Amino acid sequence: MDSKTIRKKYIEFFKNLKGYKHKEIAPAKLVPENDPTTLFTSSGMQPLVPYLLGQEHPEGKRLVNSQPSFRAEDIEEVGDNRHTTFFEMLGNWSLGDYFKEEQLKWCWEFLTKEIGLDKNKLHVAVFEGTDDVPKDTESYEIWKNLGVEDEHIHFYGVDKNWWSRSGPPDKMPAGEIGGPDSEVFYDFGTPHDPKFGKECHPNCDCGRFLEICNSVFIQYRKQEDGTLKELPQKNVDFGGGLERLTATTLDTPDVFKTDLYVPIIRIIETISGKKYEENAEAMRVIIDHLKAATFLVVQGVESSNKLQGYVLRRLIRRSVIKMRKLEKIIDEHDVVAVCDAIVEIYDGIYLDTEKDKRVISDIISTEVFRFTKTLEKGLKEVEKIDQIDGKKAFDLYQTYGFPVEITEELFKEKGQIVDREQFRKEFEKHREVSRTASAGMFKGGLADHSEIVTKYHTATHLLHQALRDVLGPEVFQKGSNITSERLRFDFSFNRKMTEEEIKQVENLVNKRIEENLQVDHIIIPLEKAKEMNAIGLFNEKYADKVSIYGVGPGFKISPDAKDKRLRGGYYSLEFCGGPHVEKTGAIGKIKIAKEEAISSGIRRIRAEVVLR
Repeated sequence: MDSKTIRKKYIEFFKNLKGYKHKEIAPAKLVPENDPTTLFTSSGMQPLVPYLLGQEHPEGKRLVNSQPSFRAEDIEEVGDNRHTTFFEMLGNWSLGDYFKEEQLKWCWEFLTKEIGLDKNKLHVAVFEGTDDVPKDTESYEIWKNLGVEDEHIHFYGVDKNWWSRSGPPDKMPAGEIGGPDSEVFYDFGTPHDPKFGKECHPNCDCGRFLEICNSVFIQYRKQEDGTLKELPQKNVDFGGGLERLTATTLDTPDVFKTDLYVPIIRIIETISGKKYEENAEAMRVIIDHLKAATFLVVQGVESSNKLQGYVLRRLIRRSVIKMRKLEKIIDEHDVVAVCDAIVEIYDGIYLDTEKDKRVISDIISTEVFRFTKTLEKGLKEVEKIDQIDGKKAFDLYQTYGFPVEITEELFKEKGQIVDREQFRKEFEKHREVSRTASAGMFKGGLADHSEIVTKYHTATHLLHQALRDVLGPEVFQKGSNITSERLRFDFSFNRKMTEEEIKQVENLVNKRIEENLQVDHIIIPLEKAKEMNAIGLFNEKYADKVSIYGVGPGFKISPDAKDKRLRGGYYSLEFCGGPHVEKTGAIGKIKIAKEEAISSGIRRIRAEVVLR
C-alpha cells in the first residue's frame, strides 16, 4: 500500500467514526512561530500542549491530522533502515474525552482491517508499573479482549513505556505531564543477531521488530513535592509513523523502499552511477537530510551558524559529503536535482512544485557552492598536518565537515592511522556540550510553562505589536526564545533600527504593561479572525476555528501608529496557543538590551524583564 492511501485512510477513519467523529486539524509549521522553547515541531502533539493541559481547543475534544516532523537529535542515527530526522506522524487525540478502551480498539482496527496488517505479526508493549504508578493491567486486558495472545503482549518499565517530555517520572520537573503508553511493533521475522542480546524481543535493536505506533495516556502531572497526581482531564495522544506503517504493508523492514523514498533513490543512482543495495547507508543519509532541508527552506529557514540555520547547514553539508563518497566530483546542480524529486513526491500535499522549486534551488545551491569551497580549504589544511590523531581528525570534522573516513583515506598513504577511540571521545564531548547548551531547544512540545516564561511570552506579543507600530506593518515575528533571564525576539525588517526607534518600542511596551490591560483568549472562525486583522500567516492552512489572544479590549491605537487598523478593539491580536498572563501588569518592566541582524532581512531583539 502506498503512503498516500494510508494517510487518507487514517484521516477518514477517524473523521467518520460513528459517535466519535474527529475533526481534522491543520498540521503545524515545521518551524514554530510562537513556541519559544523549541526550534522545530517534532511531533503532532507539540502544538497541542495547552489543550492537553485543559485549555479549550477551537475544534473540540477529538482531533486527527498528519504532521510533518523533524528531530535534530536523530541526525547521527540516520543511515540504518529505519531512522530518519524528517518523518510524517499520523496522530489522533482525545482531550478529556475517550480513553484507553476506545483508543486501543480503534488502533487495532485501523492496523488489521484498514491497512490489512497480519495480526500474527503484531506485538504490543504495556507499562509494567512502579511504586508510584500501578501496572497497566487495564491496557493488558483490552489487548487480550481484542484477540492479542499472551506471548505477543510485553511489559516494560519507565525507560520504554512511560512518556513525558523529560523522560521517566524521576526526571520530570514540577508541572510536567505524562503517563504510561502502549506501543505496537511489527515482526518481520528476520533472524536475531546475538550481539544485541541472548533473546529477541520487540524492543531489541537487531532489526527484527519495528515500532510502528504508540498510544500515550497522559493522565499524570508532577507535583512540587515530587509526587505524581492524576490530571482532572485524562488525554490520549496517538502517534503512528507514516514511513514505517507504509513499510509494514509492503513487509519490508527498510522504510527507504517505500514510495516516499524510491523516486529519490532512482535520481541518486542516475547521478552517481551506483546502486542503492551496495551504497544504502550513504544514500539514506543523502535522502533524509535533503528531504529535511527541503522542508526547512520552504518554511523560510536559511543557512547560518545559529539555531535552525545551523541545523539546515549541517544537513546540507552532510549530504554533500555522502554524495562525494558516491562519486569524486559533484556540484550544486546534482543536489538540486535530488531536492526536485523530493518536491514532486509531496506536490499538492505539503509542497508546491511551481512555487517552491525556485527558492529551494537558490538557497540550497548557494550553500553547496560555499561548502565545496570550504572543503578545498580543508584539503589545504590537511596538507599542513604531519601527524594525525583523533583530536585533529575531529577538528577537521568540526571545522571543515571532513568525516573521519575521508581523513583516514588522506593519511593512509603516510602510513598513519586515526585513533578512532580518541575521535569518538572528542565527538561525544562536543555532543554533550551541545546538548547542555541547547537544553530544551530540541525537546519540543510541553516546554517550560512556568510563571516567568508565561510573562515573557505575553511580553513578546506586546513587543511584536510595538515594532509594527513604530516600524510599519511589514514587520512579522520570525521566531523567539525565552529563558528565565531574558527574552529574544526575531522579526522581519531590512535595516538596523535607530536608537530613537528602539526607545520608542521599549516605551510603548512598558506603557501597555503599566496600563494593566486585559489578556483575552478567543476561539473564533478563521474568517472572523481575518476580518479583525489578527496577525497570522494566512497563506498557511488553518482549521475552521482558530485560537487567538487579544491584549487590551476596547483599546484604540494611538493616532501616530503606522498601522491604524483596530483589530476588534485590541491593541495586540495574534494567532497563538498560549499560555499568557491574565493582565499585562503582571509582566514587569522591559529593557531592550540589544538589536542586531541575524540574516538577510531578519533582525533580533534581546530584552531583559524586571519581574514584579
